[in-house]
Amino acid sequence: MNVLHVLIYFSGIAFLFFGITCLFTPRMRMEFIRFGLSKLQRQITGVVQIIAAIGLLLFEFNTLLAVISAAGLSLLMLLGFIVRMRIKDSVYESSPAFVFMILNAIIAFKLWLLL
Repeated sequence: MNVLHVLIYFSGIAFLFFGITCLFTPRMRMEFIRFGLSKLQRQITGVVQIIAAIGLLLFEFNTLLAVISAAGLSLLMLLGFIVRMRIKDSVYESSPAFVFMILNAIIAFKLWLLL
């Protein structure tokens, strides 16, 4: 297993977790209220995270699907980072969104080169 595979599995598993918590935990319900986002936006975010995570984890079977999934997660995290900046969260609170944005952009680019 190479480094790219490790990064893909890390991101895929993380976003499965993030998506599930986004849909089902009271903490994330409160966070989305703090972000100024609606219940529907929270639900869409959670579903997108789960679907993209699955697409990413299927990279060995469908590289193009994994590229689209990683690019979508990168875009989602860019939007998350913007929301956190808009509500004036600290750099520490905002950094996971930024790190996952960069990580998924790298994954998308590396997988794109394999097509």
